[in-house]
Amino acid sequence: MLSGWIILDKPSGILSRKAGAKVARMFGNKTFGHIGTLDSMASGVLPIAIGNATKMIPFMEEIRPTIKEYMFSLQFGFETDTLDITGKEIERTDIIPNKKEVLSILSKLVGDIKQVPPVYSAIHIDGKRAYDLARQSRVIDNIPSRNVRIEALDLLEVEDNRWTFKVRCSRGTYVRSIARDVAKLCGTIATVDMIRRTESLGFGIKDTVQLDFLENLFNNSADFKEILKPIDFGLGDIPVQNLDDKQVRLYKNGGFIEINGQDGLCRVYNGSDFVGIGVFIDGVLRPKRTI
Repeated sequence: MLSGWIILDKPSGILSRKAGAKVARMFGNKTFGHIGTLDSMASGVLPIAIGNATKMIPFMEEIRPTIKEYMFSLQFGFETDTLDITGKEIERTDIIPNKKEVLSILSKLVGDIKQVPPVYSAIHIDGKRAYDLARQSRVIDNIPSRNVRIEALDLLEVEDNRWTFKVRCSRGTYVRSIARDVAKLCGTIATVDMIRRTESLGFGIKDTVQLDFLENLFNNSADFKEILKPIDFGLGDIPVQNLDDKQVRLYKNGGFIEINGQDGLCRVYNGSDFVGIGVFIDGVLRPKRTI
């Protein structure tokens, strides 16, 4: 079974977990994880860890850039229960703002703000997922706001009543809530019809591979192992510590290695072989995650 990373350009119309499972199966592994969930409707950058690479997810999240970038489009004049085009329409209005009105309110949504997540979201309400409660037709009016950061929010294009924006935002920000709040500040309502994540963990669309490309290679029995990035991919900002054979045996058995090193995380190698992530505490190397 192979282990490593695929930076996937997830297509619209498939759940993140299902996309991850498909990718993992193609590499002969059932174990996988992904960083940052995209709605079924959304497309774009989805880092997928396969096999032993899943052990590196916490460190990728810790050291890689946390700001994400999205492009999204909305239509003014109607709103659905999910705040996107896949939902059921619940309200309609004739109020459509002009470009000047929209541009004038964007700055109000930039910076450190409080955002209320959508009713259809994965947050917990009284111990249950909000989307599960919504699907049971439960009235949810107590979703707490959360602190998020919007670094930039720009209008890119207007075509008829389709308005396309680009946003750079912190982890935990809901794009559908941004669209809702843009409309609210303009005195109207809106629904998202496209979300595309163009950057996550510092990886952009140019770093991704498409699912149908992988499937074509797999179905034609092509050798595509080189597409799988190594387990230590993306951890380059963590210092390196090399161990000899004797030290590695002790390390893999949970032993501490007395080596003078700077306190903090390090990537542990035995020659060119990646062993895992260790941590120096008072000059002593201790195992943290071992491959």
